[in-house]
Amino acid sequence: MAMNVKEMRLATGLSQTAFSRAYRIPVSTLRKWEQGDASPAPYVLDLLAAAIPVFHSEYEKVSAPDGTVYYHDPVRNIFMDALGNTVSAHESAEGVSRKNLGLYLKELFEGYYQLQDKLDRDLAFDKKEGIEWI
Repeated sequence: MAMNVKEMRLATGLSQTAFSRAYRIPVSTLRKWEQGDASPAPYVLDLLAAAIPVFHSEYEKVSAPDGTVYYHDPVRNIFMDALGNTVSAHESAEGVSRKNLGLYLKELFEGYYQLQDKLDRDLAFDKKEGIEWI
């Protein structure tokens, strides 16, 4: 694969910290890879490329008005964000205005991250308080 880790990270639009968190790579390791002090094994590059939707030419890019890019796999009718988080739809996106679709996906993934954040807070609270919900 010709692409390096820094190019992959930049393609996602993530900071080093966010990328390392998203792909479970120690930030110190990521920095070494990006600075050329160390190199990931080729299979690691392949795994990262497979996980990042921007590297799949068969996916349709859908942009939200703010420039956020999402991806649509029309074969499986799955929508993805730049991190590879996926949501499937039962209804086909064929014939839907791409401008509207970008708005729908922006709202969908914002809601997804809000729910993910709530789950993280609930888990942390449960660990701290040690209570049982009835």
